[in-house]
Amino acid sequence: MLFSLINKYISINPKNDILSGLTVALALVPEAVAFALLAGVGPLVGLYAAFTIGLVTSIIGGRPGMISGATGAIAVVIGTLVAVHGVEYLFAAVVLTGLIQIAFGLLKLGKFIRLVPHPVFLGFVNGIAMVIFIGQIKQFKIGDAWITGEPLMIMLAIIAATMAIIYLLPKFTKVVPEILVAVIVGSLAVIWLGLDTRTVGDVASIKGGIPAFHIPDVAFSFETLTIIFPYALTMALVGLIESLLTLNLVDDLTETTGQPNRESVGQGVANTLTGLFGGMGGCAMVGQSIINIKSGGRGRLSGIVASVALLLFILYLSEYIEMIPIAVLIGVMFMVVIGTFEWCTLSLFGKIPALDIVTGISVAVITVLTDNLALAVIVGVILSALSFAWESASKIFVKQHQNDKGNNVYEVHGTLFFASKEHFQELFNPKADTNDVYIDFGNARVLDHSAIQAIDKLAIRYKRIGKTLHLQHLSAECRLLLKTAKNLVEVNVLEDPTYHIADDKLA
Repeated sequence: MLFSLINKYISINPKNDILSGLTVALALVPEAVAFALLAGVGPLVGLYAAFTIGLVTSIIGGRPGMISGATGAIAVVIGTLVAVHGVEYLFAAVVLTGLIQIAFGLLKLGKFIRLVPHPVFLGFVNGIAMVIFIGQIKQFKIGDAWITGEPLMIMLAIIAATMAIIYLLPKFTKVVPEILVAVIVGSLAVIWLGLDTRTVGDVASIKGGIPAFHIPDVAFSFETLTIIFPYALTMALVGLIESLLTLNLVDDLTETTGQPNRESVGQGVANTLTGLFGGMGGCAMVGQSIINIKSGGRGRLSGIVASVALLLFILYLSEYIEMIPIAVLIGVMFMVVIGTFEWCTLSLFGKIPALDIVTGISVAVITVLTDNLALAVIVGVILSALSFAWESASKIFVKQHQNDKGNNVYEVHGTLFFASKEHFQELFNPKADTNDVYIDFGNARVLDHSAIQAIDKLAIRYKRIGKTLHLQHLSAECRLLLKTAKNLVEVNVLEDPTYHIADDKLA
């Protein structure tokens, strides 16, 4: 049992996991600091979140190789809470966020991520890539002024050199992660050449101690709950959506399968603990996860090493980490953008339905404009559902023939539901029909109460002009719900279908 436990955290290639973990830790520093400042809290609040969440999810989460920490999506949500009520309310909200996520996982709701269609996933990935890119462009400003002249030229040269190392090194050797080499070589070159450029230390100091256990200093009352619950629920949903979509992305990159429900619980435990240890909360990080995968990290060890290394940076190596040029990290993130963006989507125009293209673009644009992944994904799912309903509604049709008595027989093909009910009515002309009409549903599916009402309505149309409608091959549930047309159904126990329909009257 002990061997099995150890084997779970020591991957097939521990060297790659260790080196990729160190690479991720270097890239985590400016990201965590930037997101903390965006949320209106101190840098260490973001760094502690990156350490705690990264460590816990790496140990108990459902996706080895995925990196979690403080993220921009969470920072955007909590800014108002911090500004109005203070950081202690933030910690309380983060704890509640974790409890909601744990409940989500225990109820096995992670499976619903499968409802996210591929166009929405593509839009999510491309939107994230653009958000990362825009985030790096902001680094070319100091305050409200853009960097110009020689400082700009130095930054661009460092960025270009960093990107060149990351691109070219794998063509010669894959012994060490190219991103780690680029960060080390770029930093040493800047120091050796004495180039005047901004470093991590110019953004904020990362020196600190070990995170201390701290119960949020808020009143345990219903009033407090009413303040933090809306933020906690939003953080929980945003965090789970981003984490589970990132899980799918890592699944695709590694050709393996993660565990959504276990990851939901892992994210919940991580956020609960980070709220108790002075962290701002967070979720899976797309950029850092891709850096880890591209650097060879596959196992849980990579995330553990990244988190522990980050804590060591805070405790003992802050003065050295603060010497890393911002331009080097920008170069790294630019390569992440190139690797994250699904360039294949540019070739899909004219090859897939236009509504799928619109859905993907909408998700990407909403992600960029609002930095609200939950909103973007929800809008994308709604658009995809409407697109599916529209397409399905147009595919219902009938095949007409006459039986041996000369009566019209209509074989219905397709799906009858709320979106196709009007088209279904248009397929029949009672005035021009024979006195007895047979409608065969053997090749159709009746899905909801709107479909039942459509059948009843059709029966009324025939009844008004004195003609008789005969309904064949309807399921038992359909027969149960019909009103006007109930007595028109011809029951054939051996041939009638047994599928279920969606209707609250059967609940």
